[in-house]
Amino acid sequence: MRLALAGPGRAGRAVAIAANGAGHEIVAVAGRDAARTSAAAGQFEAVPLAIGEPIPPVDLVIVAVRDDVIATVAGQIAPVARNAAAGVVHLSGAVHVDALSAFGDHGVGIGSFHPLQTIPTPALGARRLPGSWVAVTAEEPLRSTLHGFARSMGCHPFDLADSDRTTYHAAAAAAANFPVAALVMAQRLFERAGVPFEAARPLVEAVIANAFDTTPRASLTGPIARGDTGTVEAQRAAVLAAAPDFAPAFDSMAEATSTIVGASQDQEQR
Repeated sequence: MRLALAGPGRAGRAVAIAANGAGHEIVAVAGRDAARTSAAAGQFEAVPLAIGEPIPPVDLVIVAVRDDVIATVAGQIAPVARNAAAGVVHLSGAVHVDALSAFGDHGVGIGSFHPLQTIPTPALGARRLPGSWVAVTAEEPLRSTLHGFARSMGCHPFDLADSDRTTYHAAAAAAANFPVAALVMAQRLFERAGVPFEAARPLVEAVIANAFDTTPRASLTGPIARGDTGTVEAQRAAVLAAAPDFAPAFDSMAEATSTIVGASQDQEQR
């Protein structure tokens, strides 16, 4: 496909790199910062454009800007792209598709294409996209186009209802950030105990593998899962002494774990 990228940030460039590697052509890159836009366009031998300049005919426009300006940017580029684009998507997991209504009002197919993956840099993000899942929200024929686009990059597309976007995005945020927050806490406690954080790597990798090989609930172990309240109370006291600033978070995570264990036991008794 011929693609145009509006917004040369991390996510947009990562998708563009992966798409280009899969045989798609990036023909134009539009952005507000001229130097950044020109550098991104040069990577693909594409035409650099300012937001609002005419976009050449393409199969898909990818709007890759901050969530809070998607609707604004769509309104600015729709008049110069609506007759040139067969479809338009944004890359947000949280913003509803109607943020692109400036295109839809003119008969252009609109949708979203959200890679369920972390993108720390464009190059790393592009390397991590193959094998990742991609949430697609669109009506036909754009839906099939986006599914094919995802598969061409080695991704696994799945349909996401627009009404479920906020719940989906909360799940994605929990999956991406809550384990990391727990690891930050664990790192501090290991270091206070004189244990290198690297020692936890095999444990953490096994726990994550167990969660996907079985279920997250079934992979819970330790004193909370066993109902060993004495050990849990001793741990709480140790955390309060070693890292008092993390004590409230430790208590909250312990409470959340206890709630999950209790729910699992209730289900088993039914």
